[in-house]
Amino acid sequence: MTARETAARPHRGTIFQEEGRILDHHDAGADQWILRVFAPECARAAQPGQFAHLQCAPRLLMRRPLSIQRVDREAGWVEFLYKVVGDGTRALSQQVKGDTLSVLGPIGQPFRLHPERPKRLLLGGGVGIPPMIFLAHRLHLQGEAGQTHAVLGSEVPFPFHARPSEILWPGLPDGAIATLPLLEDWGVACRLTSKAGLPGAFDSFVTDLGRAWLAGLSPAERDQVEIFACGPHPMLEACAELAAEFDLPCQVSLEEFMACAVGGCAGCTVPVRTPEGVAMKRVCVDGPVFAAADVFPEPERA
Repeated sequence: MTARETAARPHRGTIFQEEGRILDHHDAGADQWILRVFAPECARAAQPGQFAHLQCAPRLLMRRPLSIQRVDREAGWVEFLYKVVGDGTRALSQQVKGDTLSVLGPIGQPFRLHPERPKRLLLGGGVGIPPMIFLAHRLHLQGEAGQTHAVLGSEVPFPFHARPSEILWPGLPDGAIATLPLLEDWGVACRLTSKAGLPGAFDSFVTDLGRAWLAGLSPAERDQVEIFACGPHPMLEACAELAAEFDLPCQVSLEEFMACAVGGCAGCTVPVRTPEGVAMKRVCVDGPVFAAADVFPEPERA
């Protein structure tokens, strides 16, 4: 079974509803917040690429979907990075340590790892960074960090303190030196990019660094690569184009507005290419992870 076929295979996991207690909640700058919640059932079952649907405040009935950034299964906590963009996330940012909030999760199809492609390129942009951190941690726990490379981009200050990388990453342009310490401590080669002139970040897009690395690999080495991506729609489209350029499998995690997030309302549907033709798929339960070529098909050439 190919990487594309297994990426589309349904994941049938249990969704738990828990009253989660906030263990830590702090402002990470630029309207970005890091939230850690005690939700042991969700923590035990969550896989990289999945998300949770959170009630932001008791007065707000509509939940908000947040990608899972990290979990600790033994301690029972789930961590999220989110950006304040509206009334819901603004209300969530006012919740404090010790408060409880309803957590529904984990939800959706996770990323799928393929042993035949042990070299992983992780591309995350903005609030698409959390799934990449979760995936990097999983690869670290599996002893596969040494062949994992991550490029994270942002147009606002990063929600963590960057530092110069201590892991050599051949093939990258000069100036690509800033890294996320957490990933580097796990043994994952990581670089940061931004077109907003952020200190230490390479002045480019995540796909540009990814292309530079891929171009420097031998054909045999490239045959071992799979790309994983999450971020804004234009970034994901560029990631799909990058994968097609080098004929590589690529999985993308989509971000859509969701009402129910459990497949009932069909409000988050997107067109997806299937063997039977284009079909409308629900991002919440049929995704959020899809094969990039199925949601961003290459344009037909004359």
